[in-house]
Amino acid sequence: MLHGKTPDIPEHVLRLAGIGPDKLRAEWSLPGFISMFLPEFPHRTVPGQEHFQVLGYIAKGSFGPILKVKDKTKQKTYAVKVIPKSEILRLGVLEQSKEEVIVQRQVCHPFVHDLQDCWQTQRHLYIMCDYCSTGDLYTYWQMVGQFAEDTVRVFAAELGCALGFLHDFGIIHRDVKMENILLTDNGHLRLADFGLSRRLERGGRAFTICGTIQYMAPEVLSGGPYNHTADWWSLGILLFSLVTGKFPVPPEPDHCGMLRKVRAFPYEMPLSFNPPFALLITELLCKTPARRLRTLDRFKRQTFFHGTTFDLALLQRQPVELHNHAAFLPLSCGDAFRRTSAGRSASSRHSDAVAPPRLEALLKGHVALQQ
Repeated sequence: MLHGKTPDIPEHVLRLAGIGPDKLRAEWSLPGFISMFLPEFPHRTVPGQEHFQVLGYIAKGSFGPILKVKDKTKQKTYAVKVIPKSEILRLGVLEQSKEEVIVQRQVCHPFVHDLQDCWQTQRHLYIMCDYCSTGDLYTYWQMVGQFAEDTVRVFAAELGCALGFLHDFGIIHRDVKMENILLTDNGHLRLADFGLSRRLERGGRAFTICGTIQYMAPEVLSGGPYNHTADWWSLGILLFSLVTGKFPVPPEPDHCGMLRKVRAFPYEMPLSFNPPFALLITELLCKTPARRLRTLDRFKRQTFFHGTTFDLALLQRQPVELHNHAAFLPLSCGDAFRRTSAGRSASSRHSDAVAPPRLEALLKGHVALQQ
């Protein structure tokens, strides 16, 4: 049973767990608080020190810490996100959190971030992903300012392959942005954070205004209907920004203001763009979804990719030159389970060597994790 202040959980959620309106105190020993997260999050205890070693603290996510852990048996390093169930229920994102796990378990692609495992204990959810030591693309972009078109060509091919795969699988990502793209040790990309993704078959339509505002397609900003085509717009914004060092339209504080700016902006390509790259971005940033570049096959045929392989095995061996920076902070996985966001994620990030005092129990052997 929880001691002290009771979490502010909506009554309808408590009823789902078997607690009526006359018993609003969250009694976490009740089976309902386990079953409501099943089957997506199997119930088990946290692996002990004989299996896992906590190496450090990576970041403060939207709902809890992200820890760097080592599997002693496999001798592999992972990132584990620790999420209090009370936060998931309080914010009403139970179905969203389960959907993310469902989606990630179904996909396996070299340019999509792998979900290794997930489970629940009495009070927490745990999501374990591959650990990418190099960090996220946004952090790197902030340091280097802008990328050469040759480097962006490889990035674009990898992200295009990832989006094409997801869309063919009936999944729309809805939050393609630099912060949700991780870099491997050899400079290749992994599309991460499926917190806003959903299953959407070809021909399906969505209406939820969600994503990160400066990347959102006009049809998303207006409340739909929209489909997988919106992800290609986000890719266009991302590629434009990587090369120029700035977003074509700075973020506005609200969706209505952003929509007005996007509708009015001409999206003329800078003279510094080579014509093939300018053509690619122009087709991705077409405001009319039906005329937008929206399939991997059409993407591959762009002049910009002349001579570029889209074979996944060969693409992974393509050299990507990244500059080493001591200040580059490692990040393991995106801020999953975020609510609809009007801007860039504001989660704080720390080096592995820095751990807040309240996480001492986590870093000394899972004392708090076993609750």
